[in-house]
Amino acid sequence: MKDAYTAVVKKSGKWWIGWIEEVPGVNCQEPSKKELLESLQETLREALELNRREALEAAGEGFDEEPINV
Repeated sequence: MKDAYTAVVKKSGKWWIGWIEEVPGVNCQEPSKKELLESLQETLREALELNRREALEAAGEGFDEEPINV
């Protein structure tokens, strides 16, 4: 699993909004940049775990896990 991801962040009015560049659907909005980065980190962690569980459930039994580098 990747150790680092890219957060794209910007201030919009009173809010900070952000996205994780490499993972669609991981986005957050918070009143401070610090809170936004913490929120993005937690949301990313949860999304990766959910995706992992869904992949393992879909594979069923008798599968191999192989690392892939890009």
